[in-house]
Amino acid sequence: MQQRPLYVDLDGTLIKTDLLHEAVLGLAKRDPLALFSLPVWLAKGRAHLKRAIAERVHIDVGSLPYSESFLSFLKKEAAAGRRLVLATASDEKYARQVAAHVGIFSSILASDGRTNLSGANKARAILAHADGKPFEYAGNCRKDLAVWDSAAGAVLVNPVPGVESELAGKATVTQRFDDRRPGFSSTVRALRVHQWIKNLLLLVPLLAAHRFSDLDALLHVLVGIVAFSLCASSVYILNDLFDLNADRRHPRKRSRPFAAGELSVGHGLVAAPLLALLACGIGAAVSMPFLGILLAYLAMTLAYSFRLKHYVLIDVFVLAALFTTRVIAGGAAANVWPSFWLLAFCVFLFTSLALVKRCSELFTIEKQGLDATRGRDYRVADRTPLTAMGISSGYLAVLVVAFYINSDVVATLYSRPEVLWMLCPVLLYWISRLWLKTARGEMHDDPVVYAVKDRASWYLGAASAVILLVST
Repeated sequence: MQQRPLYVDLDGTLIKTDLLHEAVLGLAKRDPLALFSLPVWLAKGRAHLKRAIAERVHIDVGSLPYSESFLSFLKKEAAAGRRLVLATASDEKYARQVAAHVGIFSSILASDGRTNLSGANKARAILAHADGKPFEYAGNCRKDLAVWDSAAGAVLVNPVPGVESELAGKATVTQRFDDRRPGFSSTVRALRVHQWIKNLLLLVPLLAAHRFSDLDALLHVLVGIVAFSLCASSVYILNDLFDLNADRRHPRKRSRPFAAGELSVGHGLVAAPLLALLACGIGAAVSMPFLGILLAYLAMTLAYSFRLKHYVLIDVFVLAALFTTRVIAGGAAANVWPSFWLLAFCVFLFTSLALVKRCSELFTIEKQGLDATRGRDYRVADRTPLTAMGISSGYLAVLVVAFYINSDVVATLYSRPEVLWMLCPVLLYWISRLWLKTARGEMHDDPVVYAVKDRASWYLGAASAVILLVST
């Protein structure tokens, strides 16, 4: 007996994302002013909106996050001779590209600029295409219930909460696929909670001034750390959303929640501004100077994410400036402004770490057989001069420490300043080891994350703490 034809939804079913959301992001990246045309296009109907955007935005369908287990099932069904039809509310342009890429669909039904093929419209189109004969439908959301009302069987793929219970009594579920990660773990990864450790830099001015017992200042700094963490997460989300295509082609970044389709683009577009507003509210509670620095940090990170990261070396200096801004913000929160020595040390050290990040990425690019990065103006041949710059900058940071130890300021803060000289070989070893790991290709994309997980870095950090305590 011949199997019933299977009509397959695209957004959220065959792929773990929504092409309309991705296309709007692509439009914002390509031509931000075109976003003002969205209400005009929408006034003419959702089908017209989708067609207008599709005419202006290209989507790399080969890098989209497909539901792999479901796709494997479809390929087996197609090999067995089953008729498969792609039925989607996405624009016909994208539907044809996906169908051509997958290569298993006999025909497609899609929005054509006049009719938005969703809900009841899709149900009518499928019934007409099936000539009233029994069919099965694969979907994932409540809009698909209108189609399942007429279907002889249902295939559930990564269903949204509540759909399966609402489907009961409408159609028999013949197959179920769910390869999503838990939502909480995906959210934590999208927020990059592990990156919040960088915001402990706000404590540096308070510690450098030896105001360990000032609980009021410490409380202000801790609240400031929360504000910076939320602000950073909002920008991480925006950065991930606008880097979807590049991340999906990267061997490690393609597993990020938005690139992998674990979290929807729509949720990200809502979460990012809310986190930024919450961060600013908390920052205002610390102090107005702190809020000003937080806003400057937010402006720099947005400028970096949308434009500056594409310019060679400028991206490195901006990254170093963002780290240094955290230290300055900590001073504003505690009302202890960083000294010249501290700021000079931060500039050189963070420039070195930013260059470690770039050299590590170039090593990965070289292993892929490529000669240049995507989205950034770097070539594999740049590793040698970048390495020289990075090592030099790291050693200059150690030189700043040496000059600081020999300055008159030290005597007012430390009872045994001569012990501080032991910091220099510790720092020299750590920086040298960091660059050696980078040259071997053993460095994580983010040197701070690497250092947090590196046992030797913990030992060297503990040794530095002992040196500072003894000298104090």
